[in-house]
Amino acid sequence: MYTCLVALSASRSTPATAADLAALPDDVHAEVIGGTVVEKAAPSMEHGDAQSALTERLRSMFHRKAGGTVPGGWWIVVEVEVEMETHEVFRPDLTGWRRDRHPQKPSGRPVRVRPDWVCEVLSSSNADHDLVTKFRVFHRNGVPHYWIVDPDHRVLVAYRWQESGYLAVLTAKPGETVRAEPFEAAELRVGLLFGEEEE
Repeated sequence: MYTCLVALSASRSTPATAADLAALPDDVHAEVIGGTVVEKAAPSMEHGDAQSALTERLRSMFHRKAGGTVPGGWWIVVEVEVEMETHEVFRPDLTGWRRDRHPQKPSGRPVRVRPDWVCEVLSSSNADHDLVTKFRVFHRNGVPHYWIVDPDHRVLVAYRWQESGYLAVLTAKPGETVRAEPFEAAELRVGLLFGEEEE
């Protein structure tokens, strides 16, 4: 996998795009960051556990039409390619779109519809991308909500878009139960993300 990406990078004379990702073998998980194809880190047990727990909780409550006994109102997916700009094609750990803004489920590879919420679960090898590079691209493109889940430090941080930069509106740790926007309609026990609690 690594050899494939090195060969691709070495042969490039122009910045990479979504077409370069589509040309990779199906088992290669990569993104285009700043015009360079970057391999996504293989998830650790802690990363996978946090991603799975958050996916299960949010999809069960929100991945449906609004109304009824649960909040609903979202399309929530795991690791789909989202083109933010021509040379910025990311594969976030979780991505969500409000159904009132997009009644039809976003589709295609890559998805070219701006998300309403993105969540990245940090991996030590790629944390700088999630905390700096992608952070700036998401803000520049007006993504309203950005979450960071940090398995090493057992912290959830929720950011809200504002013109001057993302504002951290919530920082929480295991043992706390929060209502984190944009999903404040339901409680989230932070310990669930880090294997410290069970439903």
